[in-house]
Amino acid sequence: MGIDLRQACSAIVFAFVGATSVVNAADAPAQWNLSDLYATPQAWSDAYQRARNVVAGLDRYKGTLGKNAEAMLGALTTISDARKEVSRLFVYASLKSDEDLRKAPDVERRQQAGSLFTELAEKTAWLAPEIQGLGEAKVHSFIAQSAQLKQRFDFQLTEALRAAPHTLGVEAESVLAASGDVLSQPFNVFQQLSDAELPYPTLEIAGKTVRLTQPEYEKYRTSDDRRVRKAVFDAFWTAFKTYQGTFGSNLTTQVMGDVFGARARRFDTALQQALFDENMPERVYRTLVAQANAGLPTLHRYLRLRKRLLGIRDELAYYDNYTPLFTVAIPPRFSVTDAKRLTVEALAPMGDEYLTLLKRGTAAQWSDPYPRDGKRSGAYVNGAYDVHPYVLLNHNDDFESLTTYAHEWGHAVHTLLAQANQPFEKANYSTFIAESASIANELLLSDYLVRTATTRENKLFYLGQQLESIRTTFFRQVQFAEFQLQMHDLRERGQPLSGATLTENYCALLRRYYGEAQGVMRIDPLYCNEWTYVPHFYFGYYVWQYATSMAGAAQFTEEMEGTSSAPARDRFLAMLKAGGSDHAYALYRRAGVDLAEPAPYQALLRRMERIMDDIEALERSQ
Repeated sequence: MGIDLRQACSAIVFAFVGATSVVNAADAPAQWNLSDLYATPQAWSDAYQRARNVVAGLDRYKGTLGKNAEAMLGALTTISDARKEVSRLFVYASLKSDEDLRKAPDVERRQQAGSLFTELAEKTAWLAPEIQGLGEAKVHSFIAQSAQLKQRFDFQLTEALRAAPHTLGVEAESVLAASGDVLSQPFNVFQQLSDAELPYPTLEIAGKTVRLTQPEYEKYRTSDDRRVRKAVFDAFWTAFKTYQGTFGSNLTTQVMGDVFGARARRFDTALQQALFDENMPERVYRTLVAQANAGLPTLHRYLRLRKRLLGIRDELAYYDNYTPLFTVAIPPRFSVTDAKRLTVEALAPMGDEYLTLLKRGTAAQWSDPYPRDGKRSGAYVNGAYDVHPYVLLNHNDDFESLTTYAHEWGHAVHTLLAQANQPFEKANYSTFIAESASIANELLLSDYLVRTATTRENKLFYLGQQLESIRTTFFRQVQFAEFQLQMHDLRERGQPLSGATLTENYCALLRRYYGEAQGVMRIDPLYCNEWTYVPHFYFGYYVWQYATSMAGAAQFTEEMEGTSSAPARDRFLAMLKAGGSDHAYALYRRAGVDLAEPAPYQALLRRMERIMDDIEALERSQ
């Protein structure tokens, strides 16, 4: 089925978060130790050349798989070892490039590694068709004859057989594999336009001239001055509206690529293809959307509470969404040291095994925590199987930095658990499970902060932050998921897409989710080109995984903090240890959570209602 660069590296997890402000690079040099991957850039180059030579010869195994179990094991082992080395090369190149995106040699090294992935896909394009050509009986007989085949490759082999209806001939597979670089370009164009070339507006704010880049927009949209919020939204979205047509053409190209890939592989829809690799029942997607829409009265309760707490007398507006519900006289500050301590304390329900790994990782040189000029924004975890995970942060000592710290170290510990319990071939876990692992950390941290808050003011602040997290991670992501489904559905029915059409569709969703017809919030049409700003739309059907994972995490944490804490924790950790040894839906069900049923989504809505009850109780006690 080819290689997806977003999934190819063992234990690579991207978690896009808001951009952060920067400091001078000399003040905060990279703190992670990449020599654990390769001692020097030259060592990387040497390993790259060796790996390239190996990859170039992989097609010599073509036609050998059916000889016997030993021949199959030898071929799969060589290919897997090559994939592991190419993954390691890509991890190093990515991390090194992200230290300072202005350094051309590092950017070029990353391009080299990406191209080697494409070459690897081309040289192994024959693999799945050959496995399928052997037939189920022969493949399963080989698995039964070889303990190594069973331990390392049984899941890969059965997956190849399952994919037979959607696997093409060798020549066609080679062509599709070679198209990977081209089909990834819409995201690169989006990044270049939105991050580097878009002429951002300037605005006078409190006597200061501010250039509204994305970090500045995210900063000032939280202003407690409503006039500033409106001015920021009006200026920022006017700039994006100017390029609505360009963004629309680019996103349409992405959708066209998705539809092309689905049809080339004989899927009825791009959604069907997106669900296939995970073997995720479409009922999970449908249940998520249905439960989010059924839960809109809970969202509307929150929005009405927001309007009252912010003292807004006229209509609530979309630019009122990001102002904190509660502020404190002295905003809480959390250094990296504070974040480490609080995360360890908050995750006590995870147990000693989990905490031991967390403490080990946070004590080592596995993280580049501070922002600086030229460094990639956001946060993520990326790592090589036989080394350890690396954590990129842009820590600004604020509350968001604290929650991001807990989130990303959730990915890191998940990586350690999966790699300790699975071979390379089964260690690369699903995003569905990855996000539950990290969001569970956030939920436990939030509950801990509320419980241990020493003032009513701080307790309200943390409760308000939880509400906004549920709005953005659950309701907003499901709204995105519906938008993606609409885009692909229109294209699949042969209807045209344009920036104007996408804005119109996005506007209808905003009005439904934010209750315009119910008098909850008025949506200004200018803000309906918000879709132009969202990078996730360039990763196919991707965003809905966050919302689904948050619901799963809500059910897990509800049980871990309840009377059945130990059994729930054990089931949760067993799911993390399973890595990618089975499909996410099956692993969830084994852990006691069925994503195709309402229970996890209702657990999340109960949490949201409970938080609002707590806020109102604290208000009454004033």
